[in-house]
Amino acid sequence: MTNGGALTQVNESIALWWIRRDLRMSDNQALSTALDRADTVIPVFVLDPALLNSSRSGEKRLAFMYMGLQRLDAALRIRGSQLIVRRGDPAEALEQLVRETGARWIVAEEDISPYARTRDQQVSQTLPLQHVGGLLVHPPGAVRRADGGQYTVFTPFSRAWRFLPMPVSAALWHPPDRLPPVPSNVLSESIPRTPALTESAAFVPGEEEANRRLVAFFTGCEGPWTQYAAAHNRMDQAGTSGLSPYLRFGMVSARRAAVQAVDAAQRAPNAQARKAADTWLTELIWREFYAAILFHFPHVRLRSFRPAYDAIPWRNCPSEFDAWCAGQTGYPVVDAAMRQLASTGWMHNRARMIVASFLVKDLLIDWRWGERWFMSQLIDGDPASNNGGWQWTAGTGTDAAPYFRIFNPVLQGQRHDPAGEYVRQWVPELASVPNEFVHQPWRMPTATQSRAGCLIGRDYPKPMVNHETARDRVLAAYSEPRAAL
Repeated sequence: MTNGGALTQVNESIALWWIRRDLRMSDNQALSTALDRADTVIPVFVLDPALLNSSRSGEKRLAFMYMGLQRLDAALRIRGSQLIVRRGDPAEALEQLVRETGARWIVAEEDISPYARTRDQQVSQTLPLQHVGGLLVHPPGAVRRADGGQYTVFTPFSRAWRFLPMPVSAALWHPPDRLPPVPSNVLSESIPRTPALTESAAFVPGEEEANRRLVAFFTGCEGPWTQYAAAHNRMDQAGTSGLSPYLRFGMVSARRAAVQAVDAAQRAPNAQARKAADTWLTELIWREFYAAILFHFPHVRLRSFRPAYDAIPWRNCPSEFDAWCAGQTGYPVVDAAMRQLASTGWMHNRARMIVASFLVKDLLIDWRWGERWFMSQLIDGDPASNNGGWQWTAGTGTDAAPYFRIFNPVLQGQRHDPAGEYVRQWVPELASVPNEFVHQPWRMPTATQSRAGCLIGRDYPKPMVNHETARDRVLAAYSEPRAAL
């Protein structure tokens, strides 16, 4: 690709559709706005070194994004267009494209992270950037208290969110069969390729797969969604929709996901199914809540929502953190989850809460260590949701009094993986351990260990900490910051 190019000599108006977290065409407000504004729309994605080279940008997530870009480019080409990829500082790359094309507008879906907002402010100082919605069902500024203030507790936020007008299926935008061709003199770099994700991975990238999953989950009156309320916390079952990576990159719109949930609730055959659809929608509202928190309180990106909790005397033992990352803590459900994360780039949400509680409450390691590790590993790593989830578990976030919420890893495993199937899948050392010991293998008699081929301390580690002792320790550590509230 060359860095120059003569100004496109055309009489038509041109808009740049600046793609960021909207790797789709259906229900894409940025694309539809650009098509309304201009005769020619040029889809462009900027490979931003500040993001690509960040320690928080994990290899698997980048691979998922790159493959998603490839799928988007293929879909655009079917419609007569193509994806233009440029590399560099976004303001400079877009300015170059405006010079080459004479584009009058740059249309982009609004993002809410501190970095994205700073980046967009820099771009808008010199270029005609227009923001539209699409990342969320309701923009952060739309969900406010009666006095105009911001909600900092989920339940009232959820009530206000539900009170706002909901999109309906008929209002979701569909792209035309043909799109205007990109001028031939507008050149593109190649989309990077990486071996970190393959077609056989747990999550196939792209809008087509995202829509397939959404439809499959909510199909019929007896589909998977009807069991969501009962099954979504079971780590040994496929009880979730598996849409989080697709929502992270906008391969499916949040509006369409909400419409599907509302439609399912309306046609639910019974109260249980209705509750299931509503429970799924509530999870989507949590995503919107954490986005609003990051938008209105950007300090949470690096510090506790409640500043007093920045004074917690963390132990921060590097060797214990390394054992947690590697899935070698001696607590089977924790180790299974961490190994699943390392292998697939994804982890069940219940498992995320368990491992986060273990790191923060049992090991007394700063939640930010875990938050950074998750962002470096997760395919669906989202700055707002990841931060909100970790602060919720750590008790430093928006909840009223969560400091005493300390998950017992044994009880959590027994409750949400009762037969140990999840543990055995990811911790093969425990494959032959009897059910009664699979979540606390250190309690096995020596003869049972021998029969199971799993000697504790040799084939599988002893517990690195006593949970009850650790519970007392963390409550004492939180007591002084609590007194300052």
